[in-house]
Amino acid sequence: VSYDQPTGTWMFVAIHSTVLGAARGGCRMRVYESPEEGLQDAMLLAEAMTHKWAAIGYKHGGGKAVLAIPGEMDAPVRLGLFRRLGRLLATLKGAFTVSEGFGTNPEDMATISEETEWVSGVRSRGERAINSGPYTALGIFSGILAAARHALGTEDLDGRVVLVQGVGDVGEPLARRLQAAGAEILVCDLDDALARRVASELEGEAVEPHLAYARKSDVYAPCEICVTLNSETISQLSCKIVAGAAHNQLRDSRDADLLHDNGILYAPDFVANAGAALALPLLDAGDLSEEQVRDSVLRVGSTLDKLFAESAARNESPVHAAKRLVRQRLKKAK
Repeated sequence: VSYDQPTGTWMFVAIHSTVLGAARGGCRMRVYESPEEGLQDAMLLAEAMTHKWAAIGYKHGGGKAVLAIPGEMDAPVRLGLFRRLGRLLATLKGAFTVSEGFGTNPEDMATISEETEWVSGVRSRGERAINSGPYTALGIFSGILAAARHALGTEDLDGRVVLVQGVGDVGEPLARRLQAAGAEILVCDLDDALARRVASELEGEAVEPHLAYARKSDVYAPCEICVTLNSETISQLSCKIVAGAAHNQLRDSRDADLLHDNGILYAPDFVANAGAALALPLLDAGDLSEEQVRDSVLRVGSTLDKLFAESAARNESPVHAAKRLVRQRLKKAK
């Protein structure tokens, strides 16, 4: 924990587990109601990263950096903040490797790399980092195809309606992939102008955020901020599938069972959004071609295929199958 006096920012670096290896995770930057909320977010997200690495079979531990900022900041102030974060991360001597996350961008990662080597997606010091959003989007897309095979009986998305909630670095490339596959796209975003632009370009429709849950669709893809699914919002859903990029989508573990009881197939978030986690370590190593990296990202879909089949056989939410897989791999590593 560090308080950044020049910007009034609380910096949190949470390491949840190193059973599988040194911790890796993204950096989230946003305004919180209190520093305590930022700390709690860091801890929950770090745990989710442990689950993610275990689920996809990578030997990394779970960690997360969170910057709880007081408000918007201009470019020079932001630059200073990320340089100081880089110096903080350097003191951990490789116990945690950071990457781009919600509210941060490749330029921020380049700034961090000027102060420490422990940055993922930056090939040389100070160089602009790899944009991880399209890799996450590709993983979500493969997860939606897997879910469609199980819930709809076909992965053909032609004419299927998909609502993408949040069309930023992940949601927009996901929406474009879905539209190219024949899906009809509904988009919503807290930035109304952004939602309308993306909807217009994809010949889709922009939906007001407060109407998103009740809007009829085949797939609901939450790609915005976390915790959008709870007893109130789930009761409004009319979709068959929930598969998106947002972290910690469920307010309560019981919400997974509620989705199952309502006949909605849920792709566990820490598996569905693992595209960038699969890609960045491979890109850092530099041993594989871009095509090989993208093929690796498609493991999201094959992993979910297995989890969906297991959960169907047990008549349970796929979350339970995913968590069993995580426990098995952590136990084996111990």
